[in-house]
Amino acid sequence: MQWSVIFKKEMLENARNIKWIWVPIVFFIFGIMDPITTYYLPKILESVGGLPEGAVVDIPMPIPAEAFFYSVSEIDSLGLLVIALIGMRLIAGEMKSGVYELVLSKPVKYTNYVTAKWAGFVLLVVTSTFIGLLAGWYYVNLLFGDLGFDAFLTTFLLYSVYSLFFTAIIVFVNTWFKKPGMVLFLSFLLAIGIDIITSIYGHILTWSPGHISSYVNDYLQSGTIPSEMWGTIGTTFVLIIIMLLLSIVILKNKEK
Repeated sequence: MQWSVIFKKEMLENARNIKWIWVPIVFFIFGIMDPITTYYLPKILESVGGLPEGAVVDIPMPIPAEAFFYSVSEIDSLGLLVIALIGMRLIAGEMKSGVYELVLSKPVKYTNYVTAKWAGFVLLVVTSTFIGLLAGWYYVNLLFGDLGFDAFLTTFLLYSVYSLFFTAIIVFVNTWFKKPGMVLFLSFLLAIGIDIITSIYGHILTWSPGHISSYVNDYLQSGTIPSEMWGTIGTTFVLIIIMLLLSIVILKNKEK
């Protein structure tokens, strides 16, 4: 009962702040931006002019799987920035404004507070990611050729694991500071740090969450999910649970 009340409060706040409208729209734009730009770039260059006489614009068109991965990459970069921006006040903003103390004085269990806020955040992010990738998949089929719906659905499910991971990072960092700006900065710093370590020691850390995007690309190119992906998914969920548990512990210790 307590958990559902906090979760509904998150849903209501997202609705009041029209996040359920503008966040999916932004992800929709991210999803279609690269496929459309790639397809129409030669025509744009020809219409703009300025090319030497007789020059021919010959940019090879990517296959559908490559074009769809452009959408994934856009969400994996600009999309993560939007996720961090909407999540940087998730707990830190309430601690700064004093709402956090009012909520926890009910009393509310820390476990319910953290997990319900994370679940509300995740639902918004995963829904927006679905819309963005679905839009990208639709335009790829329209412009570049057929790409099966199963490829879209599998890509969405695989990449959503990283979305869950990144939202858990944001919730975790939210418990450290009352300044949303610090949450934004450190969340990205942690994510970038994981990617750097993965790129350096990738041959050892084959189950690192930093590999998810590249494994998704491998799947789209080959049509087969890499065997390492399953270990990566398991590792990622373990890390998510650890970060949520640590978030609960940190909040409890703040009250002592």
